[in-house]
Amino acid sequence: MSIRKQAAPPRPLAIGDVVSVCSRALGEWTAAQIVGLDADSQTAAVLELDWSGPEPSSVADLGDVVPLRLTHHSWNGALSFCNHTWVLPRSHRVLGSLPLLHDEPSNSWASGWRLGDQLARQRRWDNGVHDDPVEAWNAEYTGVTVNEFLDRPTTPQSQIAQLTIRAIDSLDCARLVQRFPDVVTLHLYGRLGLLTGAGELNRLSSLQEILVYDLFGMSGEDRLRPQCVPKLESLDFYSVPAEYASATRSTWRPEIAAGTYVSVLRAREPAWVEENRNNPLRDWDGREHISSTVYKRAVTQYKTTRKAILQVFAEESAVVRSTRMEELGRAYGEAFNRLDRRTCFIETVEREELFAALDHIMKECETLHGGGTDDAHADLISGVESVRDW
Repeated sequence: MSIRKQAAPPRPLAIGDVVSVCSRALGEWTAAQIVGLDADSQTAAVLELDWSGPEPSSVADLGDVVPLRLTHHSWNGALSFCNHTWVLPRSHRVLGSLPLLHDEPSNSWASGWRLGDQLARQRRWDNGVHDDPVEAWNAEYTGVTVNEFLDRPTTPQSQIAQLTIRAIDSLDCARLVQRFPDVVTLHLYGRLGLLTGAGELNRLSSLQEILVYDLFGMSGEDRLRPQCVPKLESLDFYSVPAEYASATRSTWRPEIAAGTYVSVLRAREPAWVEENRNNPLRDWDGREHISSTVYKRAVTQYKTTRKAILQVFAEESAVVRSTRMEELGRAYGEAFNRLDRRTCFIETVEREELFAALDHIMKECETLHGGGTDDAHADLISGVESVRDW
């Protein structure tokens, strides 16, 4: 579920409105003006102002404001001006209205408002500081490293406000919350990973933004609840269990009008998860320029190639294996030539993923049969390269 199409923003918002929010990067309040609203794209064109200070009660408290122009790094005097989703985050306040400070459309888009970040960078630049500071409140881990960290006894890391964990195979949310109790922004990226104790995330009472991608093991009872995470402004789930997705949608849909952006996409049934655990092309399912027919044919070809390669390693001698691997590489390359010829869907990312799928098969062979797969891998790739048009 993405935000439903509406004729007007779910929180009242009009062209000319000035909104304010307290910025972590600045350590004080900042402001921006709404200079455009687009019902088709459900976006607001937001112009940042060159102002910060104590919490304002009205536009009069801002004084004579001007738009923020950026000259830091590679910026060349451009306005800090961007399209955002038009769900005004619940921490942002409308102060009132001013005549438009700019009336041209913006060609930039961003996933989150994050007002104040650019102003903080610009002020550091103006003061001769050209490197972003080390942010003690920001931490990033892989799934392996965070689990190693959680295994070690230590005190809660209350200073961490922004936490990103990538390549998750398994993660215990109870231990995560115990170690990082004051997280404001939480991004969790799985690879068909298992998220246990997801209901414990309701203990993150300061949570404002959460992203969960390609993670499973959660039930409807594990859903986040507004009364537990009352500050939540952005909920972005992609490829999660269908039951969890449905419960999340029904729980959070009423909160959109209060200032929570809600996007829940690619709800997965248990059968899909089981079928795709060993499918490195699973991210193609639902990709905008790849039809369901092309996706199914691509997966079928991958499975055919995998089965043949595993059979070669199980039955053929090293001498025969070299020739067979090159043949299988050519067959793989030619199959995707034919598939791409119809819809031209293989771009740079897909090309890399097709080779990564072969790497995945070869790693499986190495696990099953021990080392010594490098020559066979090279023969396989040589066969692909000799015929591929993608």
